[in-house]
Parts: sequence; structure tokens; C-alpha cells
Amino acid sequence: NDMHTDKKYLGRGSKMAAKLIKGIEIREEILGDIRKEVQKISNKYGVIPGLATILVGDNPASISYVTLKVETANRLGFKEIQENLPEDISEEELFALIAGYNKDDTINGILVQLPLPEHIDEKKVLYAIDPDKDVDGFHPINIGRLMLGGSEVKFPPCTPAGIHEMIIRAGVNTDGAEVVVVGRSNIVGKPIANMLLQKDPHANSTVTVAHTHTKDLAAHCRRADILIVAAGVPGLVRPEWIKPGACVIDVGVNRIGEKISEKTGKKVAVLRGDVDFEAVSKIAGAITPVPGGVGPMTITMLMQNTLNSLKYKLGIMQV
Repeated sequence: NDMHTDKKYLGRGSKMAAKLIKGIEIREEILGDIRKEVQKISNKYGVIPGLATILVGDNPASISYVTLKVETANRLGFKEIQENLPEDISEEELFALIAGYNKDDTINGILVQLPLPEHIDEKKVLYAIDPDKDVDGFHPINIGRLMLGGSEVKFPPCTPAGIHEMIIRAGVNTDGAEVVVVGRSNIVGKPIANMLLQKDPHANSTVTVAHTHTKDLAAHCRRADILIVAAGVPGLVRPEWIKPGACVIDVGVNRIGEKISEKTGKKVAVLRGDVDFEAVSKIAGAITPVPGGVGPMTITMLMQNTLNSLKYKLGIMQV
């Protein structure tokens, strides 16, 4: 998909000004580095990162996410434990399982796949995970560490961490940059805003967070040197909202229909981002495609967090 996008737009001469920031390629670079590091730690300390993934029920989207997480962890040489639990498991049983992994020395990361069935309190479950094994970065202690910044940060939430990594690796300057984040979710908007306003060479930005109650959203977007859109509205951002040369990060993954895959002949979802890609890519300086942009980065950063968790424990992480 990704390469196809590249050819399709670059093939029209100078029409696509924007550099494509490809999550698929950046993912491979980072996973390669993680694999090497796992090997080194294994050789020197005789341990490997351990990740426990917990899936409750059989939501098809959740199953495919967890499968991808398990496959990636295995590919990197992690120890991976996958727990498939019935839909009707009690809160007590789930808490007991989490408590066991909190105590298990060979497990560095614990991930409970959301959403959970109605009868289980999601907040209680997230709070039950040891903050030093919360590789999703959703525990309030880790959100607090993120807010404090610097060496306090243990596990930044995976999607914002991926976005940050893409901006850095695309060579986009954040120092003093005007950043506009569209969307204020706890999973993307709030954490990425926090990360980019920290006192750090890869941050130091001036950040505006816009949302559904923002007056004149277009005017805010037009000021942005870096525009991060996580609104969940297909094609929301139009070309006239873009400052020429801006970096546009499209976090939206909206299913707008189905098509038959040329490769497999099976039905696949047609995905569209929150940004009008074709039009915006003629004005932006750099842009992420959908699919193949931010998406592949999330699981990558989950793996990075799990490796970092082991490194903190071994005392070999110089932040």
C-alpha cells in the first residue's frame, strides 16, 4: 500500500511536494535495533524481555491486534505469554491473574487489550497493573511521569511515542515550532501535546490542543508548523488549512467501506485518515500516509517500552 501510494503521487511530477513519512520503514529500523539489543542483553545478562498479553472475550479487532503483538514479540526474541480469557471471566479472576504477573520476575510488560466486556471496570484493571510493568503507559503514575518529563518518563503511551519518533526521524525541527494537536484523547492528543512541550531538544514546541469545541479550527491549523490530527473524522483537514511546508501527522484510521483485496481476494476494510491526503500532500512538507503511517508505530513502541522495562530493572538504562 505504502509503496503504491508513493509511486501513485510521486509519479505525477512535482504535484506531490510532501515527503512521505512511512511508519512501515521506521518500524523496521526500530525493530532491528531492538532485536540486536535483546541479543546483547541475553548474551551478557542471561535474560530476555518478557511480555504478557491478556485478551478477554473474542472481539475480532482485539484478536487481530493481540495476534500482531504476539508475533512481533516472538520475532524480536522476547518471552511472550498470551492469555485468552472467556468473555464472562469475573473481575476477581482477572485481578488475580494481573497480580501474578506483577510478581513474576520474568515478565517486564503487562498488557490488557481494551475494550473489556461491560461487567469489568476498565479503570480498575489499568490501575491494577504495576506501573513499572505498564508498557501501554496508561497508568496514572505513568501519565504523571510523562507530565513531569525528562528522566522521570518511563513508558510514554505507544501511539504518541511513535508519532514523536516519526517527527524526529523525518528530520522535522520541533524546537520553537508551532504544534497544533487536533483531538484531546488520553491515548493520543493529551500525551503528544505534553511530550512536545517538554524542555528537550526534540520538543521545546509551543503547543495548541484543539477539539470539538474549538472556535475556527482552520485558523489554528493554518498556524501549525507541525499538525497532528487525531479526531476520528475522515477527511476533516483540507488543503486550505495547511501552512505550506508543514509536517502533517495523520493519526486517523477510519473505516469508510470495504473492497476486495487484489492480493488475497478477500474483503478488506477501506481506510481513510483524518486528512485529505491527496490534496494536502501537495502543500505539506512532510506527511504520513493512511494506512502505513502512524499505525505500524504503535506496536513498535510497545516493544521498545517492554525492552526499556527490562533495562530499567537491570539498571542499564541511562536516560
